[in-house]
Amino acid sequence: QVQLVESGGGLVQPGGSLRLSCAASRIMFRLYAMNWYRQAPGKQRELVATITSGDSTNYQDSVKGRFTISRDNAKNSVYLQMNSLKPEDTAVYYCNAHETWTLRDYWGQGTQVTVSS
Repeated sequence: QVQLVESGGGLVQPGGSLRLSCAASRIMFRLYAMNWYRQAPGKQRELVATITSGDSTNYQDSVKGRFTISRDNAKNSVYLQMNSLKPEDTAVYYCNAHETWTLRDYWGQGTQVTVSS
């Protein structure tokens, strides 16, 4: 069974940085588009950043210039470097693996990011 395990969340002050990691197992990781989503209390889950199997990236407008998604296929891992964090970035962040050939999605359990002074 596919497993995605996130780590790196926590409490940080506004303006601070965090790096989220997601380790994947039991998938041909290099073939998957990998995404980071987030869900704030009372809000719908939203797509934050995407990196394709070909290393193309895309970002939600609100995080452009502050967040960077990257992947290491040798480690079956995807990362989200988050800089200049704002209180509105507070959410549970989820790692997602997307099968472009079946449209199947796999999800991690989520990691809490709280931006507060």
